[in-house]
Amino acid sequence: MVGLNIANKHIDKKNALYSVFLSGNGPLVAILREALTRDKVSHEKEKGNKITKGDAMRNVKLFIQNVHNFRDDCLKDEKPPIEHVALFDEAQRAWNLEQTANFMQRKKGKPDFNQSEPEFLISCLDRHPDWAVVVCLVGGGQEINTGEAGISEWIECLNRSFPDWNIYVSSRLTDSEYGTGQILNKIKNHKNVFTKDELHLSVSMRSFRAEHVSLLVKQILDMDVKEAQKTLTQVKSKYPIVITRDISKAKEWLKKQARGSERYGMIVSSQAERLKPHSIFVKSPMDPIHWFLDGKEDVRSSYYLEDVATEFDIQGLELDWSCVFWDADFRHTENGWDFRSFVGSKWNYIKKSERQMYLKNAYRVLLTRARQGMVIVIPPGDPLDPTRNPDFYNPIFDYLRSIGFEVI
Repeated sequence: MVGLNIANKHIDKKNALYSVFLSGNGPLVAILREALTRDKVSHEKEKGNKITKGDAMRNVKLFIQNVHNFRDDCLKDEKPPIEHVALFDEAQRAWNLEQTANFMQRKKGKPDFNQSEPEFLISCLDRHPDWAVVVCLVGGGQEINTGEAGISEWIECLNRSFPDWNIYVSSRLTDSEYGTGQILNKIKNHKNVFTKDELHLSVSMRSFRAEHVSLLVKQILDMDVKEAQKTLTQVKSKYPIVITRDISKAKEWLKKQARGSERYGMIVSSQAERLKPHSIFVKSPMDPIHWFLDGKEDVRSSYYLEDVATEFDIQGLELDWSCVFWDADFRHTENGWDFRSFVGSKWNYIKKSERQMYLKNAYRVLLTRARQGMVIVIPPGDPLDPTRNPDFYNPIFDYLRSIGFEVI
């Protein structure tokens, strides 16, 4: 009951703790709103109360907002927002100055905008004369799109423009995937910076059966074979991970693993454009609400294993069991990963380090979406198709097999 009272404070407009949950992830916002709306309608019906889905959705929309809508409201009105507390999900994906300024010029007619998205959002909360709190929820190595600033920009703009704000950071922000080393050094002697061990979520809530899965994925992507082999021995008894060259076997494995309403689905990189021979069309639109929330009887749901989700659809969300289909965009070589994008009729090198990071992080996202286990499919390729040469795929399969994953 205490927890419920606290929650009610955050959704009561008359309470000083009235809060807003912000995300720039469109699918996440849509799915959260729909799920909470359905839940609200169901609970009210059980109580004998009449409520329309539209009424329930209106209340949910006030608390869960797309960060761009919140930003637009603050642009229109220079008064402090009604909320004193803003929870920013996937804060590492907020736009940098260049991306924000470009958008403001093209879409909002503001050619001289000079703030990154983190700086502007903090400035909105800074309008309050008494107090405000911004909670940044951060995932390491999760930047997957052009213009995403990372957590460093939040700290940088606080150091640059808001010297009076107190900054509370996790002691684990120094880990390499967060990319914050230089900026943390800049503010280490700042009088208002406080380091707290408890701000780090040390146990993955997504992979509740194996807290070491994220570490294993990091070691795989860092090509740290020996450490990945060690971590796999700790993971595999609680969290099965298998590899295969056969999509039919992968689908069969998924269906056998899942119990009752446990959700499963296929996920792929947004650059995986040569999976068409396997009936996977990465550019084909899918409806995330139906894919994530509807049941096994709906052909649009993830259960049908027809529509696929990319890193953009699934970031911030999860399945119980996943099938990750690995294409030739992210290839294994003895000298490191080979980054490619398919343009026209051939694979081109990705040369920019920033785009390489986004692709690597895309696979980090894909490989950490399952709560209970996953199957990874590396297609065999086709020697008659130069865009699907087996030499693109065999080294990936051999690398994963060398780590110790079971082959089905």
